[in-house]
Order: sequence, then structure tokens, then C-alpha cells
Amino acid sequence: SPSKGVDFWTLGLQIAGIASLTGAINLIVTVLNMRAPGMSLMKMPVFTWLITVVQFLLLFAIPVITVALFLLTFQRSFGAQFFDVAAGADPLLWQHLFWIFGHPEVYVLILPSFGIVSEVLPVFSRKPLFGYPFVVFSGAAIGFVGWGVWAHHMFASGLGPVSVAVFSVATMAIAVPTGVKIINWTLTMWGGKLVFSTAMKFSVGLIVLFTIGGLSGVTHSVAPSDTQQTDTYYIVAHFHYVLFGGAIFGLFSGFYYWWPKMFGKMLNERLGSWNFWFMVIGMNLTFGPMHILGLQGQPRRMYQWTEARAGEGFFNIAFWNLVASIGSLVLTFGILLFLINIAITARSKVRAPLDPWNARSLEWMTSSPPKEHNFDSIPHVHHLDEFFHRKYEEDPVTHTMREVATAEQVLAELERNADAHIHMPSPSYWPLVLAAGLPIVALGILYSIPVAIVGGLVILYAIYGWSLEPSVAADSDYEGPSSNGHEVGATHG
Repeated sequence: SPSKGVDFWTLGLQIAGIASLTGAINLIVTVLNMRAPGMSLMKMPVFTWLITVVQFLLLFAIPVITVALFLLTFQRSFGAQFFDVAAGADPLLWQHLFWIFGHPEVYVLILPSFGIVSEVLPVFSRKPLFGYPFVVFSGAAIGFVGWGVWAHHMFASGLGPVSVAVFSVATMAIAVPTGVKIINWTLTMWGGKLVFSTAMKFSVGLIVLFTIGGLSGVTHSVAPSDTQQTDTYYIVAHFHYVLFGGAIFGLFSGFYYWWPKMFGKMLNERLGSWNFWFMVIGMNLTFGPMHILGLQGQPRRMYQWTEARAGEGFFNIAFWNLVASIGSLVLTFGILLFLINIAITARSKVRAPLDPWNARSLEWMTSSPPKEHNFDSIPHVHHLDEFFHRKYEEDPVTHTMREVATAEQVLAELERNADAHIHMPSPSYWPLVLAAGLPIVALGILYSIPVAIVGGLVILYAIYGWSLEPSVAADSDYEGPSSNGHEVGATHG
């Protein structure tokens, strides 16, 4: 493309990559160094575990796409020839770099939703997560094996038999840890006292729809089949069953589950149920027919075809494209219901109960919405589901769980033991100044190098100012500990 649009795209992605990379480092350090007292790694919630796996994926994937975007920027803006066939280069280098980043990125999107489902299912099944260690380590295994499957997107590019065989085996292998999660989730529900709230419905919907997407994905390990399906609507169908039926349904489950915690108000469950059914029907009507279209050979991004290629009867391309179009309208209406639900909830003055779901994890031990500092006193963790075990104890005679405290009583106990002074970092405008320098550098690369130098100086100035700024302002009321362990007086500017 001769215009500047692609250049804006590449530099915008570079800036987004910087944000993702620094955020990943921040979260990894937070999880490894700042857990609550007593919370070992094997007492962390599954959601936290899988978010940590995602940060490691970003930590290693972002540099790959950064290199690819640098090469593309230098070729377009400074005359380099990294992908120019006439200069002896190979454009497949771009495809390799993109997919080395792109396939781990799929797990960056899906693993958080796996974590959400692993938190929601035990709550609404009224029993612990089945096989917690297997869920944790299978999530880590997905993150590891996910680096070895990128080239199944490139079987049609002539990789050679050895490469095709290796990536076919890897594509089959990644189905194993994914299948482990499906089994664990199913056994979590088995024998439980199921409560089908909207959050639970979306979690069960994820299990069903993601399983369909996973089964269609395993077919990519069969090289002849994958070669035929490359760049057809079969790939579009598989991708959306994984990322819409998987990642998006997981997000909606999280929305309904944590909404009262985030905002102190309950989303309407009846509207939520309609939201779910319209989305699940629309999802299947939209992307289900694309399997048929892809197997009929319709290329992706194609909207016209000749009568000779349209097919007849059940396999008529025009009919299934029409069904998919109708399904997209149904799906859109389902999402519109969610937005209406948010608007109605925002106008409502009814406050949510402190523990509306009889939850199990630590975040429900705070007020709703939480205070700026989260906990009045940092809880000491003794169990995996710490909040649940503070509310329930096992009866030594009947070996059943009996309630010993309500959520309100647990919160009151924390407030009685509240720390006298909470240390919160003071706000700073230096990060905004630093962020403002990045697009100035990008514009300078596109139009004028001196402008890029100005942006670089803004970034250096922001880093300098930020590094010298104290984390606690001089006029705050923070009381630091004295050398003998007692509190000292507040400092005032």
C-alpha cells in the first residue's frame, strides 16, 4: 500500500506492544512477590494462575511481533528490503514471524476466560473445583505447547514433509491439556447442586461451544485436510467457535459474576437469561454454517460467487450465507440486550448483597465495590478457597459443611483488625507525559526525524521526572514505621 495507513498501523501496534510488555512484567512481579501472607502458588485462584501464564506468553510473544513490525517499518520508511523477492528476500519470513506471535496470542485471549470459568463453576455447582492442580498445570502446558503449533497455518506454503509432520503432532498434542480442562469442569458440575444463574449459563455455553471449536481445530493436525481448508470459511468458523464461543462467552460470564463486586449492583438475571439465549443461538446460526461453506471451498473474505460454484440443495452457498447473515443479526440483538441491562442497572438504586452468589474466593471479602486499598487488613490465607472456609466448617460427625459465619461477619472481623494507616501511592502525571511522547516519536518517523527527536526528549524528560518523584507525596498523612517497629508521626510538607 503506497499510503501512510499501514505505517500508522505498524507504529500504533509498536506502542500498544510497549504497553502490553510493561503490563506483563508488572503483573508477573506482582503475582510472584506481593501475594497475601500464606498464599502459596498452589493456593492462588485459577484465574490468577492463568492470567500469570498469559503474562509470560506476552513477555515472549510481543518481542517477536516487535521485530516483525520493525522490519516492515524499515522496509517502508527507510528503503530496507527484508521481504522483497526481487532483492532475494522471502515474504514468508513475515508469515513466520506473525504466526510465532499470533498463535500464542490466541491463548492470551482464551486463557483468562478459562480462569473465569474455573472460578464461576465451583460457586454455582456448590462444590470445589475438581482437580485443581490438573487445571493449573494444564493451563501452563497450553501456554508452553502453544509455541509449537504456529506453522499449521502455513501448510499450504510448501514447508516440506518434516516440518509439516512436526507441527501436525504439536497440533494434536495441544488438544490434551485443553481436554483435561473440559473434563475437570464437567466433573466439577457432576454431582453438584447446580444453580443456573446467567454467569453459570455463559460458563456452560463456553464449555460446549469451545469443545466444538476445539474439535474442528484438531482437524488442522491432518495436513491434507488442513491444506484444503486453508483460507476458507472453515477456518473462520473454527476461529470464532474458539474465540467467540470461548473467550467472549467467558468474559460475559465474568461480567455477570463480578458486576455486583465491581459496581455494587446486580445485573438483571431475567434480561441476562435472554441475553445468553440470543447470543448462543445467534452464535451458532452465524458461525455454524461457515463450516459447510468452508468445506464447499468458499474462500474467506469472498462475498460473490458464480452460479456454477453455488452448489445445490443442502450445500447451496447462497442459502448458508443468508443463514449466517440472519444469525449475525440475532447475535447483535443479544449483545444489545446486555447493553440495555447495563443501562437499567446503572439507573437502579438497589444495592447488591455483600455475597450474592455464596462465593469462595478472597475478592468477596471486601465491600462492594471495593475500597481503593481493597482490604482494611490483609487477610492471612490458610486454604485455597479462603473466603469459603471462613464461612463454613466441616462437621466432624456428619462430614458435611455447616455455616459458621456470614459474609457480613467475616467482613466485620476484617474491619475490627483494620490497619491504622493504609499506605497508598500518590498520583503522578509523569506516566501521561511519557505516553504522550510515544506518538510524537511515531509521527516523527513518518514525517520528520526532528519531530521524532522532540518526542524522544519528552520521553527522557518524563522518565527523569518520574524516577525522582517520591512514591508518597510529602503532604500525605502516611505514617511510616519507626526503627523500633512503632508508628511515627505523619509527615507534612
